[in-house]
Amino acid sequence: MPRFAANLSMMFTERPLLERFGAAAEAGFEAVEYLFPYDHPTEAVAAALRAAGLRQVLFNLPPGDWAKGERGLAALPERAEEFRRSVATALDYARALDAPLLHVMAGLAPVGDPAAAAAYLDALRFAADAAGAAGRTLLIEPINRRDMPGYFLDDFDRAAEIIDRLEHPNLRLQFDIYHRQILHGDVLTGLETLMPVIGHVQVASVPKRQEPGTGELDDFRIFAALDALGYDGWVGCEYRPAGATLDGLGWLERARAPRADHAVHNRRAAF
Repeated sequence: MPRFAANLSMMFTERPLLERFGAAAEAGFEAVEYLFPYDHPTEAVAAALRAAGLRQVLFNLPPGDWAKGERGLAALPERAEEFRRSVATALDYARALDAPLLHVMAGLAPVGDPAAAAAYLDALRFAADAAGAAGRTLLIEPINRRDMPGYFLDDFDRAAEIIDRLEHPNLRLQFDIYHRQILHGDVLTGLETLMPVIGHVQVASVPKRQEPGTGELDDFRIFAALDALGYDGWVGCEYRPAGATLDGLGWLERARAPRADHAVHNRRAAF
């Protein structure tokens, strides 16, 4: 069974962010991720994490002005200096929280823009070097344009090509099952093909981005496939609960059930 990390930007939103750590621990999670910690001092976030006895898995670099619709800086050539400062900020938080993974958001830019492509590669080289020096791993994630119109990195093959081109030991792929299904489908083949470059996995049902097991995919079969492929990282639960977070955690109980139960289910279920 994969290890699951609660995404505190989407789960337990009935409480303020710093109270969600304790709620996640009480619900049985051992690790957390979220989009951004930057609204709170490093000391406050680290204290909440320690008090809950949780591990910090992942968060994103500063995205620019999120409230105004910005979704990352890496592919924006005119924001290169701001991006470099954002790397330093993220690494300060990563050290304080002992977070091993940092996700770089590309930003909103035309896919075919040579200036954006060049800026993106330069930004990733710089950030991967800085992350490596700090003992962290940098992630890039393709995001579907239905959820995020205009996002620069919207293709899994292109993400893999970038990782291959840069050949940096501290640059890996964030494989979000929800985005993969919307962009390309073929989730199991994608996992098998891309496993050598995958550094983190996230899950949500498709199409509503709610609890695993409530959409068009057999998420439990995918979890079994991750085990079979030897994936030993965390699976971030980046979904929006259909109701109260605790009311929708039955899927987690099922995921932790013996694999024999899953095998019976998988013979009956269409994928």
